[in-house]
Formats: sequence, C-alpha cells, structure tokens
Amino acid sequence: MDSDALIASFDLPARCRVDQRVPKKMLVEHGAPTSMDKRLINEAIEEVQWVAALKANTIGVAAYRDDEREYLEIALLVVTLREERTTAAQQTRLIELIHRAVPYPLLLVLEAGPKLWLSLAHKRWSQNEAGKMVLDGEVVRLCLPDDAPSDEALQQFMASLGISRRPHAHLHALYQGWMDALTALHAARLTGRFTLAEGPEQVVARRHALAQCQQLEAEAAHLRAQAKKEKQIARQVELNLRLKRVEAQLAACREQL
Repeated sequence: MDSDALIASFDLPARCRVDQRVPKKMLVEHGAPTSMDKRLINEAIEEVQWVAALKANTIGVAAYRDDEREYLEIALLVVTLREERTTAAQQTRLIELIHRAVPYPLLLVLEAGPKLWLSLAHKRWSQNEAGKMVLDGEVVRLCLPDDAPSDEALQQFMASLGISRRPHAHLHALYQGWMDALTALHAARLTGRFTLAEGPEQVVARRHALAQCQQLEAEAAHLRAQAKKEKQIARQVELNLRLKRVEAQLAACREQL
C-alpha cells in the first residue's frame, strides 16, 4: 500500500487539493519542545507535503464552533521518513509532534518504508494560552497494513473512508467519523471482522471495551512470561489459573466490540 492509494480512498473533491511542500523548520519551530525532538524531526523526516485543505468552500461541509473548539479546516498531510530505519517509539513521537505543531485537526499520513501510519487527534482551545489550539485526548493511530486482520477488513476500512460515507453535518462530525473508522479497524484486529459502530453510544462503548482489552492483553502477556520463568510447580499452577481468568475476561470483553 502507498499513500496515494490511501488518500484516494477519502474520495476528496479536486478543489480541496493543495499539493504544497511544507518546510520542516515549521515543525521544528512549532512542535518540538526539546532539542531531542528538534533533532528527531530534522534527521528522520525527508519531506512534508500538504496535500489538501478541507474547508466549507472546498468540500461543502460546514465549519464547527463551540465553547471548546473551532474547526474551520481539516488539513491532510503526508510526511515521508528518510530511508534509514526509525524505531516504533520514534515514529510514535513524530506523529504526536506533528499533530501538536499544526493548529488544525489533521489527517496525518506518515510513510515509513512499506508501512503507512494514519492518525487523527482532536484539538481544543488552550486553557492557558489564548488563541492556541492543543490536543484534546489521545492521538488515534493505526499502521497499515499491519493493524488490519485481513485483506478483506483492510478493503472494508478503506471503503469506509470516503467523505460521502462519513457523517458530514459539519467538520467536527466528519473528523469524528474518520476517527471512529480507525477505532473500528482496531476492534477488527480482535474480532476478525470490520464493522462500523451504530451511533455515538456504541462508539463510546467500543472505545471503552478496546481499552479494557488492551489492558487485559498486557496482563495476560505478563502472566505468561511469569509462568514460563517460574520454577515452583505450585506457583506455576497459581499463575496459570490467574491467566485463565484473565483470558476469560478478555474473551467476554471482545464480545462487546
């Protein structure tokens, strides 16, 4: 998969295309709080391309305003990393830095060799600095094709991204709709099937269930590692019993996805 195929799946109108290169120094100046972050941006990123500006007059979706945020535009960026390998932790850090650096909600595509990261993060007004937008909640991201449980699920996910298939009452609803599609693919990794949530309540329940599943998976992995190292038979039995209970909880949690 390449970034062109992923971008095409959004089915964006031609008039929203910008196709303009962005200097890395803008990310360094606005999104790198430490010298290590500045070095990471300069050394790891090959190119930043501003692909599209999604606004009321370019995609026909109304702007959104409330007391917490103002969505006048969604920016689509493609960031290409250098050929040298970066660690998963560095890629995660770069994604967060870029989201923090741009004052608009982003559809961010990060090209890391044969893999693509797609990420989104809501923005809100800063409580400490007037006029500044900050991240509101976690960055929702996934790695393609790794985070798809099957080719079928991947194709269903990409088909769901089309702008006409997502809620488009306003830009906030549209952005949340794309975020929900990413959450659905994360759920598919555990269930084996890609299904979009039906309504806000199911979206919230799915996010909660995913968080629980991740916690239980980590606990199960820890117990397996402990049981493998344990020499005492009685302690092994205790750990395996605990593991079975956690696995049962995990199975029940997956049913909620």
